[in-house]
Amino acid sequence: MRLAAASAAVTAVVVVTVWLTDLSFERAVLLAPVLVVGLAAVTGLVVFWGRVGWDSLSRARHPKLIAAAGVAVLLLLVGLTLLGVNLPRE
Repeated sequence: MRLAAASAAVTAVVVVTVWLTDLSFERAVLLAPVLVVGLAAVTGLVVFWGRVGWDSLSRARHPKLIAAAGVAVLLLLVGLTLLGVNLPRE
């Protein structure tokens, strides 16, 4: 049962990669081990930094203020992106 689940997960990773990029299906199948290791590395980093952020936020004096400021910055970036604002580059 585990082997079937792992096979289905790898197939899903390959299909999503083909859908998101311009790789051919054959090339994505050949790169499947690299794709799986890369996805595992990205997932591990997200979990690690999520735990670090959660721990830092729970130890902060004003966690609600910090969370609200983070959400405000994220909303500002999304809003400016949707409006098509380009910041000047030096």
